[in-house]
Amino acid sequence: MAKNLVIVESPAKAKTIGSFLGSDYQIVSSFGHIRDLPKKGLGVDIKKNFTPTYEISPDKQKIAAELKKAASNKTVWLASDEDREGEAIAWHITAVLGIDPKKTKRIVFHEITKPAITRAIEQPRTIDMKLVDSQQARRILDRLVGYELSPILWKKVRTGLSAGRVQSVAVRLIVEREREIKGHSAESSYKIAAVFTVKDHELSAELLDKLADEKLAKKFLQDIADAQFTISKVEQKPGSRNPPPPFITSTLQQEASRRLGFSVRQTMTLAQRLYENGHITYMRTDSTSLSALAIDAASKHIKDQYGPKYLKARQYKTKSAGAQEAHEAIRPTHMGKTTAGADTSQKKLYELIWRRMIASQMAPAAIEKTEVVIDISSRQEDFVASGEVLVFDGFLKVYGGGKEDKILPPVSAGDSLKLKTAGALQTFSRPAARYSEASLVRKLEELGIGRPSTYAPTIGTIQDRGYIEKGDVQGQETDIKEFTLKDGKISQTAQKIILGADRNKLLATPLADIVTDFLMKYFHSILDYEFTARAEEEFDDVAEGKLKWQESLERFYKHFHPLVKKAQTADRAEAAQARQLGKDPKTGRIVVVRYGRFGPVLQLGEAGEDAPANAPKPVFAPLPEGIDMDNITLEQALPMFSLPRVVGKTKDGDEIIANVGRYGPYVQVGKLFVSIKGQDPLTISEAEAGKLIEERQETERKRVIAEYGKVKVLNGPYGPYVTDGKRNAKIPKKIKPQSVTEVKAKQILADAPKNPRRRFKKP
Repeated sequence: MAKNLVIVESPAKAKTIGSFLGSDYQIVSSFGHIRDLPKKGLGVDIKKNFTPTYEISPDKQKIAAELKKAASNKTVWLASDEDREGEAIAWHITAVLGIDPKKTKRIVFHEITKPAITRAIEQPRTIDMKLVDSQQARRILDRLVGYELSPILWKKVRTGLSAGRVQSVAVRLIVEREREIKGHSAESSYKIAAVFTVKDHELSAELLDKLADEKLAKKFLQDIADAQFTISKVEQKPGSRNPPPPFITSTLQQEASRRLGFSVRQTMTLAQRLYENGHITYMRTDSTSLSALAIDAASKHIKDQYGPKYLKARQYKTKSAGAQEAHEAIRPTHMGKTTAGADTSQKKLYELIWRRMIASQMAPAAIEKTEVVIDISSRQEDFVASGEVLVFDGFLKVYGGGKEDKILPPVSAGDSLKLKTAGALQTFSRPAARYSEASLVRKLEELGIGRPSTYAPTIGTIQDRGYIEKGDVQGQETDIKEFTLKDGKISQTAQKIILGADRNKLLATPLADIVTDFLMKYFHSILDYEFTARAEEEFDDVAEGKLKWQESLERFYKHFHPLVKKAQTADRAEAAQARQLGKDPKTGRIVVVRYGRFGPVLQLGEAGEDAPANAPKPVFAPLPEGIDMDNITLEQALPMFSLPRVVGKTKDGDEIIANVGRYGPYVQVGKLFVSIKGQDPLTISEAEAGKLIEERQETERKRVIAEYGKVKVLNGPYGPYVTDGKRNAKIPKKIKPQSVTEVKAKQILADAPKNPRRRFKKP
């Protein structure tokens, strides 16, 4: 019988550790936090020095009972993760089990390998209460903000909203970036490029500076039509590229997004699996340092596989002054293992981590840069041609993906060149780029907001709450001019480009605009970037024992609570950004645009206290597609009150109705809804609507193989299946879907597993 009980957070971690320890050790999982603040109520006694009330949640009662039973007459080892969250989990377990945290055996390890686990068992420590206090400070502060701020949003903006210390700042960043983009006025300029011939070779070059307008661009081409061109300088410089440091949490998220297309949440889930199965070190860290053993193992692998000239072992210093959590970078646990993971996605992420780690200990890449300066006899400007050649690949052998070589022809100073062609292409200035998940992580890290463990849940939360959507921006088609000089003559052509298009970016919803404006007016200091970063620094001070966690909370609450009281006096119409557009000439009633329960809405007539006695109820309508609250006019708004509009009838005589819903414009026949995105519900014709409806009905007919009341046999994206509206069951390959009778369909449903395996979309 086992004499020792090791408690970890996850079953996968328990399984891996169990394979290293003998029969004297029983490994069990707490399945994460076993206690927390109550789901209902504040759970914090502010008057008693912010004393929290923790409780075992209903879904953890059974686990708590099992842990108590398993711990009876055993030595308990607490092996949760080595960050602040893991330390707090261990502390909560001691409270549930009735163990003195000052006498408990707490073990930590950066990787789940046999040597690491053995070392941890040999060197147990007690629970670090400074780390626990730091986690408590963060948890309680976030509860205070959420508990006092969210109800104000429910009253003033919309029920069900939430606000958070970090999440609201992240939303603010995205909202302000979108407004910056919308406010950007694209300025036109002309990029000048030329192709020369020299010694039977072609040489491409450009002016370093763009020309401001069309007049200057044409004048430049005219001036160089008969000019002489001479190479005034050829400069060659040796250079090098150093490898990037091994991954920390934020850089792993960014590179996995850039190279693999993974979301931040997906990256962290995959990394968690790799860590729990012993393939990589702990994945929540902001330290780039490496252990001596890791550097030695990487060095041996590089010498054996690539040769001594590729090796340059180095230790990296962590740049962030507040770096904490785990104290080593993310790396493979076994350098010789080039692939690991249970599925394709895990393997891709592991390979990325492996390559980054190995590359960090490799020699720099050697390059040779060449710059050729071309003198123009008729102008003061110079053309410049630049080239770069990779002389020694170094770390790029493992972690490449950089620029391709651009080799210039052999030329010398004094050489004459002949102009083959020159061109002036119109370009437009661009605003700052929209945030992707990866670039938002980089910005939060740069501002010192949040920590490795907070990035993924923060970005997930602001999307789940409807503040932010991940999507594409279509952009606007624009005509640009191009002037070409060839054989002494200048010709002009035009082409179309798309300006402002974006893919897979984080976009602010109207709700984000409304809530950010409200919070910035009444809680500006709470959303201040420096204020939020200082809170993180105070958590670090608590973790280092420099500050009592209650003092940190007291300081914050004294500033925060008066703001809450002031915000309660805010006008709901102001919070909803209600704006009068004018009066309806037919009825004389006021037309208002405001933020409603489901988003921006138009309102005809007054409501509530503003409405005259016996006034008719207000009428509501959606905004036209593609027009936002800030820009809509009375003329654009009035026709929307004619919706829903009867378009006509189908060939079967059923009435067709056009309208705009939460997901855009649509036409409806009975219970069938068909999207008409891109078309106007006010003008779509009976013929156009009828055609779309017929196409959808045909698609639906092809989808249905057989119907037996509630039980149906259908074609789905993963093949034919049976459904009763509540459960789905795949039809076995040996059975033809067309032969499935009602009795057989019900039998297939009855035989289907109660909890079918979930399908996950491949990245």
